[in-house]
Parts: sequence; C-alpha cells; structure tokens
Amino acid sequence: MKTALVLASNSPRRRQLLQEAGLVFTIRPSTIEEHMDQTLPPSQVVTDLAAQKAESVPKNDEEVVLGADTIVTIDGKILGKPSNEEEAFKTLRFLSGRTHEVFTGVALVKGKETSTFYSRTEVTFYELTDEEIMRYIGTGEPMDKAGAYGIQGKGALFVKEISGDYYAVVGLPLSKTVRELKKLGVFLPQ
Repeated sequence: MKTALVLASNSPRRRQLLQEAGLVFTIRPSTIEEHMDQTLPPSQVVTDLAAQKAESVPKNDEEVVLGADTIVTIDGKILGKPSNEEEAFKTLRFLSGRTHEVFTGVALVKGKETSTFYSRTEVTFYELTDEEIMRYIGTGEPMDKAGAYGIQGKGALFVKEISGDYYAVVGLPLSKTVRELKKLGVFLPQ
C-alpha cells in the first residue's frame, strides 16, 4: 500500500523543496499555538515544535505527516521572526560579522508513532552597513523569517560562509528528510 505524505505547513519554502525533490503531498497546515520552552537546548526546541505541528494535524493510517520548524541562535539566545522593521534591524545588526547557528527540526508522524531529527548549520555573515540592512528590510523579505533573513533570497548577499546543510537553513534538511520518509514507505515517483 502506498503511503501518502502530508505537509503540516503553509511554508512556501518547504513546499517548494518537497516539490523539487519530486514528492507528491497534500498540504494540511497546523493551526495550533506553538509552545516553546527556551530552557531546552535548541535541538530539542525545534524537534518539539516540529512534533507539535505534525501531531496536531488530522491523519489516517496511510499518511505520514511532516512537521518542521527552524530557529536561529546566537550567544545562546533564540532569535525569532521579527515583529516589525525595528526588530528586523536590531537582529541583522546583531548577526553582522558574526557566526550564528540555524537549527531545523523535523517530525514525521505515522499512526501513533512520531520520529524526530534535526539539522544544525553554522552561518557566518559579512559585516553589514546600516544602509545594506535598511535596503534589505525595505524588500520585506526579513519579516517572516527566523533570524530576519532568507538565505534563498536577497539575504544570501550577507552570507560569508556556511558549514552544514544549506537546505536546512532554507527550512528543511531535504536529503535527510527524504531518506527518513523512505523508511516510512513514502517514495519518490519513478
């Protein structure tokens, strides 16, 4: 029996990555209010958030639900999505010329079983001028992204170096996710 894939997210980036991998899936976004325990290590925060999303979506026994979450950390602090332009500016100024970590957690739910994993990637920014930051904020791109930037968009111009999985920074460690989905019976079309 073929196992169907359900994406518990409206994220255009995650949707695009799954489509590029050739996966067929249904979008059934989670509508829960996420609860983040910032006392936990970042790896556990993202896997817990991913599991909350995936477990909240209605499913049947022939479906695997994929939930994912991404956070940015620096100096032990989790940087969320900016709520306004001033917050986006402060975040980008804080990241300027420094290395931060991006954690993306993935949860796969099949039946009553949930499996989770995460990816940790280091990203180093060039020194940014106030003008560069303001011009970037003017594009609107940083407003719905953890750490106030999108590596797959204009935010790529800030990146000096990356160590780890690029796709995890975009929002989904694609290769690892596909391998885990295969174990659960979700296969790429021939």
